[in-house]
Amino acid sequence: MPRRKTQPKIDKKAIIAAFVEIAKERGIDRDLIQGKLEDTLRMLVRKKYGEDAEPDIVVNMDRGDIEIYLPRTVVHYVLNPAKEISLSEVKRRTDEPYEVGDEYIEEISLENIGKEFGRQLIMYAKQLLSQQIRDIEKNNIFIEYEEKIGQIIVGEIYQIRRNDILILHNKHEVRMPTEEQIPGERYKKNSTIKAIVKEVRRATPTSTPDIIVSRADERFLARLFEIEIPEVYDGIVEIKGIAREPGERAKVAVVSYDDRIDPVGACIGMKGIRINAIVRELSGETIDVIEWSDDPVVYIARALSPAKVRQIQVDPEAKTAIVVVPDDQVSLAIGRNGQNVRLASRLTGYTITLVKEGSEDIELIEFRDDIGRELYEQIIEAHIDTAREFLAADLKTLLRIPGMTPERLIAIRKLILDEFNESELPDIAERIAIAQAQLEEQEDEHADLSDEIEEMFNEYQVEGYDDVDDEDLSPDQQTSDSSVSEEP
Repeated sequence: MPRRKTQPKIDKKAIIAAFVEIAKERGIDRDLIQGKLEDTLRMLVRKKYGEDAEPDIVVNMDRGDIEIYLPRTVVHYVLNPAKEISLSEVKRRTDEPYEVGDEYIEEISLENIGKEFGRQLIMYAKQLLSQQIRDIEKNNIFIEYEEKIGQIIVGEIYQIRRNDILILHNKHEVRMPTEEQIPGERYKKNSTIKAIVKEVRRATPTSTPDIIVSRADERFLARLFEIEIPEVYDGIVEIKGIAREPGERAKVAVVSYDDRIDPVGACIGMKGIRINAIVRELSGETIDVIEWSDDPVVYIARALSPAKVRQIQVDPEAKTAIVVVPDDQVSLAIGRNGQNVRLASRLTGYTITLVKEGSEDIELIEFRDDIGRELYEQIIEAHIDTAREFLAADLKTLLRIPGMTPERLIAIRKLILDEFNESELPDIAERIAIAQAQLEEQEDEHADLSDEIEEMFNEYQVEGYDDVDDEDLSPDQQTSDSSVSEEP
């Protein structure tokens, strides 16, 4: 007869050593691993003996020992195997004197775990434990990188795709989508790369975290300033604002809290050594460093550098500014494709309108026939009398004028600018669309509020009418009411 194969004995120390190694490699707390192992062994016991079983499980990670004890009450007839054991079974197992009602503690051996619990149950427990360890690892990764949001990491590019780049950082995969890359940069596989952790996403608490990194984010530029400029890192020089078009140009406003330190000079460094290090990291992106000011006129003038401006008129409430620029400075103030004025506007928070020096204003009545008499009258009633006033007016104020639409506003602005031989702001259509959306949102809120007030008023009328007794009405009112309710 063929010999029956005997299952190899389990080395408990080897099991513990394996879990200790897993904890070390994956950065998982040993106590957490120990808890999951205890839960798995408890599940095995309950699957075999019943869900009411309350085993005592001792796992010693230091000594490499596992012990399982199952206490049960001695009875004549077993009704619940999870908590009871028959007296006859106890006598068969031991010579010690046990009586009905005594507690019998059984030690469950792991020397032959397959025979003890069954091969199928052991495989299920193994899969469950592996899944729990993976879930712990994913959660640890999520927590680790969530704490790193806003920090620069250095990783290695290991895969370049059409829409994103995959980077290895501390054996974890992070992703840089196309919109977070610097346009024009070329990336090579196996090369190192710096990026800021921008966001950590996951669909469910057990799903793999999607770690998004960026080189196009404004915070990446701010962190580079902290790395290269000690005064910024120490807080002596503070970055008050950044406006950036990645790969092309950026404007950074800084202020010094030490009168002895020039904030712009500290950022540029001797012979530009500090700012050049940042420019190289950003693949040649031009960086304008300006000194911040709480005076909007001074701040806007500095933000439009390298152009020199002649005069600035600001409306702090509407956040608009009219800037008079000498003829020879207009191209510098506008910049390539309007980039300089666009970045200055974003940096300062003001809508900037550039006006050539010597350009005369024109009464709006000159454009009445083109605008339309009815719409022209509405504009005049809004206290806008000249072409320059129209160009400088708040967009939401203009869109509130009856008959004014985003398309009509763009057309009127083009008409006036053509007369002045000036160019339109590159993003004016986007600004008008945003202003229109904000107005519609405000109107919706007012409509909802009006509906609520009307409903409350109607309820008040009904309740007030119900509270009036017939005795309180005058004879005429009683007659009138009764005549209405009677059938003809």
